[in-house]
Amino acid sequence: MTAIPTAASPAAALPDVRDLEPRLLAALDLAKSRGATAAEGYLGVSRGLSVAVRQGEVESVQFQRDRDLSLTVFFGHRTGSASTTDLSDAALKRTVDAACAIARVGGEDPCVGLADPARMARAFPDLELYHPHALAPEAAIERARACEAAAFAVDPRISQSEGASIDTRESLSLYANSHGFIGRRRATDYSLGCAAIAVEGEAMQLGHWYSSARRFEALDAPEAIGRKAGERAAARLGGRTLATRSAPVIFPAEIARGLFGHFIGAISGAALYRRASFLHGKLGETVFAERVSARQMPFLKGAAGSSAYDQEGVATTERQLIDKGVLGGYLLGSYSARKLGLESTGNAGGVYNLLIDSTFDGGLEALAREMGEGLIATDLMGQGVNTVTGDYSRAASGFWVENGVIAYPVDEITIAGNLATMYRGISAIGSDVDTRGGVRCGSVLIDAMTIAGGA
Repeated sequence: MTAIPTAASPAAALPDVRDLEPRLLAALDLAKSRGATAAEGYLGVSRGLSVAVRQGEVESVQFQRDRDLSLTVFFGHRTGSASTTDLSDAALKRTVDAACAIARVGGEDPCVGLADPARMARAFPDLELYHPHALAPEAAIERARACEAAAFAVDPRISQSEGASIDTRESLSLYANSHGFIGRRRATDYSLGCAAIAVEGEAMQLGHWYSSARRFEALDAPEAIGRKAGERAAARLGGRTLATRSAPVIFPAEIARGLFGHFIGAISGAALYRRASFLHGKLGETVFAERVSARQMPFLKGAAGSSAYDQEGVATTERQLIDKGVLGGYLLGSYSARKLGLESTGNAGGVYNLLIDSTFDGGLEALAREMGEGLIATDLMGQGVNTVTGDYSRAASGFWVENGVIAYPVDEITIAGNLATMYRGISAIGSDVDTRGGVRCGSVLIDAMTIAGGA
C-alpha cells in the first residue's frame, strides 16, 4: 500500500521573488538585444495540494508545482510570443529567439504594442491576498471525509456521492515590460466542495455545494458544506415538468453571477471591436432596469478579483459600469482600445471585482414571497447564450413557487429570453450576496421569461 505523502513532501516553499525577478528581466533585456522594439513577460510559479474522497475512501492525493515564463516581443507593429517552464540561461535564449523569429515573419498590425507607459500602475496597496496555511494531507483527508459524511447524514436517500474534494494553492506571479514596469503578486486560494446524490426508485438527483476563500480559516465548516449539498440533492427528488408558459424567474445568487458574466463578456473589448456583442454602441444608454447599478472595485481586500494592475500593468480603477440602468463603460485593454479608437480602461484580463448593488432587503425566500408564483432556477445546463444577439436559452431545473413558497421541484424544462429584455426586466436583487467569485451579487428576480416543458 502506498503511504500518504506528508506535508513536507513537496519543496517547502515557492522561490523568492528576488530569485525569479532577474530571470524575467533577463528575458526582456535579451529580447531588446535581439532587435525587439518592446517586450513584455509573465513569470508565474505555484504549488498546491488536492485531495478527493468518495464513499469515504481516498480517491486521490496530488501535489502540484508549476512554473511558466511567457514572453511577447514587438518588432514595430509585428509581434511574436513563446513560453518555457525551464528558467536556465539556455532555455531563456531559446524562448527569446523563438518569439523574435515569429515576430519577424508575422504580419503588421498597427494596434499591437505595449500599453501607454503613462498608464502603468504606481501604487501597490496590500490587498491581503496571501495567507499561507500548512495543511497536511491527513488533515485534508479528514476534512473531506467529514464533509461527505455530513451529506450522507442529511437523508437516508443520500446513498451515493460524487465525492468531496479540498484544494489549496499558493502562487507568485510577476509581470514586467520594457517600459520599466514590474508588478509582483502573491496569492493563496482554498476551496472545499461536495457533490451528493439522492436516489429514490429510478430517480437520481445531484446536489453540490462548495466554499472558497483566500484564507483557509475563512472556509465554511466541512459539515455545513456537506449538509448543504445533501439538502440540495434530496430536495430535488420528485421533480415534475411544466407546461409551457411565461412566468417570473428567480436566479439564486450563485446562479445570478452568470447573468452578469454574460454582461461582462458583452462589454469586453474583443466582442466589441468584432461587433459580436448585443451591447455594441450602447455606451450611455439604458440597458438594465433603472434599479440596477454595478461598480468595479479592484481594491477589495481578500477578494477573488482584486488587483492593483491589469495584465498589461495598467493601473486598475474603481468604475461605475452600470449607473441606474445606464451603461457607464466598456472593459478594454490597450489592443481592443486601439481597435475601437479609444483608450485602455485598465481591464486587460477582464473585470476586477464587479459588485452588483442590492435593491431588496432579503434573500431567496423573501424574493420568493415577493414573486408569489414562478420559478426558482437552481441549476442551468448547456451553453445556449448568444452574446451577438443576446438570445438566451438554457436547460434548467429548480422549484416551482406558489403563494410565495416552494410547491414542488421541477426538471426537464428550458428557460428562454433575450438578455437585453431580461436585464431591463430585473425586478429585484436580493441582499444574499455570494462573495465566492469576482462577480458579487444577490439573488435576481426577473419579471418574465418563457418556460418550456414537456407537460
